[in-house]
Amino acid sequence: MTVTVYIAEAAPFHLRGRLVTINTLFITGGQCFASIIDGAFSYLEKNGWRYMLGLSAVPAIIQFVGFLFLPESPRWLMQKGKTQRARRALNLIRETQNIEDEYESIKSSIEEEQREVRGGGSVLWKMLTYPPTFRALIVGCGMQLFQQLSGINTVMYYSATILQMSGVQDDKLAIWLAAVTAGTNFIFTMVGVWLVEKVGRRKLTLCSLAGTTVSLVILAVGFLLSALTSPPIILHPRDPSGHNVSCVNYKFCDRCMLDPNCGFCFKMQHPNVTETSCVPVSNRSDTIAAWGRCSNESEFKKEGLSWAFNFCPTKYSWTALLGLILYLIFFAPGMGSMPWTVNSEIYPMWARSTGNAMSSGVNWIFNVLVSLTFLHLAEYLSYYGVFFLYSALAALGLFFIYGCLPETKGIKLEEIETLFENRLCTCGLLDSDEASSPLVQRSENEEGIVWYTGIQRTFSQATT
Repeated sequence: MTVTVYIAEAAPFHLRGRLVTINTLFITGGQCFASIIDGAFSYLEKNGWRYMLGLSAVPAIIQFVGFLFLPESPRWLMQKGKTQRARRALNLIRETQNIEDEYESIKSSIEEEQREVRGGGSVLWKMLTYPPTFRALIVGCGMQLFQQLSGINTVMYYSATILQMSGVQDDKLAIWLAAVTAGTNFIFTMVGVWLVEKVGRRKLTLCSLAGTTVSLVILAVGFLLSALTSPPIILHPRDPSGHNVSCVNYKFCDRCMLDPNCGFCFKMQHPNVTETSCVPVSNRSDTIAAWGRCSNESEFKKEGLSWAFNFCPTKYSWTALLGLILYLIFFAPGMGSMPWTVNSEIYPMWARSTGNAMSSGVNWIFNVLVSLTFLHLAEYLSYYGVFFLYSALAALGLFFIYGCLPETKGIKLEEIETLFENRLCTCGLLDSDEASSPLVQRSENEEGIVWYTGIQRTFSQATT
């Protein structure tokens, strides 16, 4: 939350979106690098996960040291009355540029905001009762909400598991394929850095979410095809202890896989799957069965048998990889970074930290909810059902973004508040799809009345 706010307040307005998006780029780059490290350590017989976890402290230490040399945000310093420090900080950030116009603009906007909020009361209450900031808060929280409901962290956290669910049998291959998806996320976040100041936040977000919806449908269809061609269970052995277990009653592999207590024992004779059975998983390890033909790993491999704990053998496993890659190709440039970029811009100075805290809270709450419920939803709705659910939620988000998100490209932070003076969810509809930015073009008459194209209103602004 703090990083995006700091970047937005310190960046020149014409580079603000790109610099905030670069923050997301480095996050996805770190995820890609971490996936490669995970793949390398997966070849260690034991303790590989300890190295994966321990090495993550190295970039954290480097980042901490780097933060010690950062100047404070000029806007924050100005808000706290530290005008000379604000001037020095702005001069340090801009280096050789003339800062007087920008300094006076920041100063006048903060003074105006302080006059507006004078009178006491909490910032959150003022945000909720002042229509423009309330609308901005709805848009900001809505973007973070739909970023999570479209399943991004399910894809990132469970990419290896999803690939195994689709039929990828080798654990190491699944980890490396997960690294491929993380690399795709990184590469196409770079595309977002390039596009954000060219096509704008609104168009980029709409195109991103539309492609994300289609990709989720492809992913769901892949799992549906795998379920429709799921191998039948031929053998139904009985528990030697005499207990009645549900595993032996399943008739197809896909139903067996949806039960977390069951695994699939089979012999692969390409292209056929034979000698199939569904039996309980061992309490000691999910790599073997509790009893029966697949209870001894060395023995069942000699007999040509295979054991699957969370996948069914299928010829459609490629569709999951295709769906994941397409998902990240579309998601990364827009929905991956635009919620953070837009939230760093749309609140006035007095409400910026609170607005970002609220929207970030929404993001992390639904991050946890979506991540925790994914495997349970897959169990009750089936693998394809949960991705159809995510695609429906992404489509709902598409309508929300289309109606509610205005274009903020090329607009000074001090001017963005005027975008939200229309009724809720008409801000986006009133935004011109053909203009690169509704506030880029300004005209001024002799009385100091300024007309901002795209807002459909005029207001007096002091001229110097």
